[in-house]
Amino acid sequence: MNAVNRGPLRPQQDAPGRSARVSPRLLGRDLSASIVVFLVALPLCMGIAMASGVPASKGLITGIIGGIVVGLLAGAPLQVSGPAAGLAVIVFELVREHGLAALGPVLLLAGLLQLLAGILRIGGWFRAISPAVVHGMLAAIGVIIAASQFHVMFDAAPQASGIGNLLAIPGTVLAALESEGAMMAALVAATTILGSLGWERLRPAVLRPVPGALVGVVLGTALALLLALPVKRVALPDDLLGSIEWITPAALATLADGALLASALVIAVVASAETLLSAAAVDRMHEGPRADYNRELRAQGIGNMLCGALGALPMTGVIVRSSANVQAGAATRLSAVLHGIWILLFLLALPFVLTAIPTASLAGVLVLTGIKLVEPAHLRALARFGRGPVLTYLVTLVAIVATDLLTGVLVGLALSVALLAWRRSHLAVDLHQAESGHRLVLSGAATFMRLPLLERALRQVPPGPVRVEMERLAYIDDACLALLRDWEREGARSGRPAAIDWPALQARAG
Repeated sequence: MNAVNRGPLRPQQDAPGRSARVSPRLLGRDLSASIVVFLVALPLCMGIAMASGVPASKGLITGIIGGIVVGLLAGAPLQVSGPAAGLAVIVFELVREHGLAALGPVLLLAGLLQLLAGILRIGGWFRAISPAVVHGMLAAIGVIIAASQFHVMFDAAPQASGIGNLLAIPGTVLAALESEGAMMAALVAATTILGSLGWERLRPAVLRPVPGALVGVVLGTALALLLALPVKRVALPDDLLGSIEWITPAALATLADGALLASALVIAVVASAETLLSAAAVDRMHEGPRADYNRELRAQGIGNMLCGALGALPMTGVIVRSSANVQAGAATRLSAVLHGIWILLFLLALPFVLTAIPTASLAGVLVLTGIKLVEPAHLRALARFGRGPVLTYLVTLVAIVATDLLTGVLVGLALSVALLAWRRSHLAVDLHQAESGHRLVLSGAATFMRLPLLERALRQVPPGPVRVEMERLAYIDDACLALLRDWEREGARSGRPAAIDWPALQARAG
């Protein structure tokens, strides 16, 4: 991806013991960029909360914390944090099985794990997760979100599983044909989707920063208000502070449940992987200082611990908001901080605007978001590395949709490790005719698992001198070394001399 923000970006880097200086020109860039990010984040914060099965206010609180707190501490200054679609499936399952009260302690522990990972400087290890597994996971989450929110577009309740939502789509459509209210909700959702797509394609250059999702929600809401349509709308508490559910000692005691401990670990790993992948992508979009992954993990951990203490949604670094931030010309972390302030002020001053939004309109935005997560370009990029990554991507996607996120990710990781072990143990033995006899070319890795293959190949070598070439051999273990020694001795006795460079071969055994 070509760099978008080419201006001087030195103020991003916080020098130790010295506060960053921001010029008026850079302050103007951050101010305008923060408004763009705010407009992108506002509908997504509420929509992701709805997809997670929790009140919209919890998504907005996470957006505020992600902007103000994490924005100040982040190791990737141009990255914007907030509620992420990638965690909606996990939270939905957690709340469905254990209740909303379990979200706070689980998230507090997940944030603590992230903080410890950053302190122990293991941020780089999260990026070592196979890209095929990560992209397969995101694609599966996209399928699950799109399938679940398809039902919400008709003001219907989603099913409990990804497979259930996919199978229930025909029934929801048939039921909607007999319900005037469902058809009105579908009209609002269709207006939102068409308005968003149309704006992204046809918007004038002067209004380029205005996001399509916002335009779509405005059009869907305007239609519902003008026609007084009987559709479900966003519910917000009258008092934002009253909606905060502070964590209690009794809630913390529930962490003795092994299932909740596993959920905390899953959230910590998935949130960290998504955050660091997003940070790496943002690094490619600008020419300023690179992200400090361990500092970013510490910031995310503190943010998620605070969200857990307040009973809000988990957060990650989010590529949609971050790319909008860079493209809008952000120069420092101030843009992310300001966007969180704008969400807070809007929620305190204009909550009635948010309660006018139909839930079907937000569902339409999330269906588009889910579809975008199933990015064909990722699959094409993986295909350049062979069939193994493509297989891992597809197996991870199907396994998550068919079971759950943790099981699917574990299946994907197991497959990627199995493919790596197979490639590590793959051995090719090729026999070629030469002027002075034959050439036996070994390539790959000669381990005990390939010992039968090597033995069969050695038995098929015809009489006469043989030269063993191992330039393409990456590794050989003691079992295969012993087999070659025995074969060499047997050949010497039978008049079939073998030329083997033993020092070079033994070096490959180390």
